[in-house]
Amino acid sequence: MLDWLKSMNKVYPEFWKNYLSTFNKKTKRFVVLATESTGENLHSDVILTIGAFSVIDDSIHIGDSFETVLMQYKFFHDNKMPFDFIVESKLKKMGEPDAMKAFIDYLGNAILVGHNINFSVAMINAALERLECGNLKNEALDVNIMHQKLIEITDQDFTLDELLATYKIPNEEKGSSPDTAYRTALLFLKLKSRLGIK
Repeated sequence: MLDWLKSMNKVYPEFWKNYLSTFNKKTKRFVVLATESTGENLHSDVILTIGAFSVIDDSIHIGDSFETVLMQYKFFHDNKMPFDFIVESKLKKMGEPDAMKAFIDYLGNAILVGHNINFSVAMINAALERLECGNLKNEALDVNIMHQKLIEITDQDFTLDELLATYKIPNEEKGSSPDTAYRTALLFLKLKSRLGIK
């Protein structure tokens, strides 16, 4: 009850208000998301990279993409870990607050898609909480659940590598989040077509 009262009078950042206003209209845009994080603890781990591509109708829109490395120097310093990959990465680099603002601006009211998408959403929500924002409002589709629905098996989870192999999508060695997002987008198009999703 107290949390609800606090949220009533909460003043959100401008970028968050803009994001919330995008839900006044329906969308046919999907955003296929891949994130990389330092671990699976929502309180102590952080997002390292974000990669995303939009899908509209039956096409991946390469020009409508998002990719960044989050400069989590404090996390690496506090945990006495090296951060060479941040320096070496050719992806655009941003601090967490700027990366979250830019991603939310990019995302808008799109339907999120990913493998284990609930975890990515939870990590993004944890980062948004640090910016005193609310949780993501977007609908989300998980390619694992889509595959389960297609083959009518609900008691078995499939890794992304297994799904890519099943649908004959080339899967070279582990790449960056944008590489993973692109392969997941190809997988999504196949699943979307077979399930008759418009």
